[in-house]
Amino acid sequence: MIRISFLATRSKAITVSLKQTLKGPTSMEQEELVVRFRPIGIVYTETTDEEIRKHNTRGKESVIEIYTEFQEGLHGLEGFSHIFVISHFDRLRPEQIGPLQVRPKGLLRYGIKLEDLPLMGVFALDSPTRPNAIGLSLVPLKRIDEGRNLVVSGLDLFDKTPVLDIKPYQSIYRADQYKLPEWHTRLQERAGYV
Repeated sequence: MIRISFLATRSKAITVSLKQTLKGPTSMEQEELVVRFRPIGIVYTETTDEEIRKHNTRGKESVIEIYTEFQEGLHGLEGFSHIFVISHFDRLRPEQIGPLQVRPKGLLRYGIKLEDLPLMGVFALDSPTRPNAIGLSLVPLKRIDEGRNLVVSGLDLFDKTPVLDIKPYQSIYRADQYKLPEWHTRLQERAGYV
C-alpha cells in the first residue's frame, strides 16, 4: 500500500508519507517513511496554463522568487547559464499520482492518435504522471533581480508552482554519447522532431 499526501504553502512543508511492504534483505514487514520538503520559492509566470500544457514556453520569461530565508543559498549562482529547477507538481489530479504506466500523451499534439501510442513505464517518459509529484526542468538563467528573483526562460511550470530546489547546470552533466530506445526514436520521427 502506498499512501501519499502533500501539503504546500509558503510557510508550510510538503510532507510525503509512504507506507509500503518491504521484501528483500530486511526482516521488517512494514516501514513508514516520511519525507518533508520545504519549498524554497515559488514560480511566477504570465504564460497561461494552456500554453504550458502545449509546451509553448520557448522564449517566455518566468520568475522564480526565492524566499528570503533561502536567499543566502543563491551566492555564487550568478554566472551559470542554466539551472535545474526541482518542483512540486501541486496541480496533479489524484489519478496522476501513482500509476506506473501511461501513454506519452504529449505526442497527441503532433497528430499521433492515442491508440497508436505505446503504454510505457513512467520512468521512461517525461510525463507529469509519477509515483511522486516531483518535477525537473532545465532552463536558461537570464539574470538574478533584487538578489533573489531568478529570471529564467522557457520554464514549463504553472504560475505559483512550489519550487523545492535549484541546482546549477555544469559540464559534468553533459552526455556527449547517448542512445535512445527504438520506440522513442520512432515516435520522434512520426512527430517530426528528429
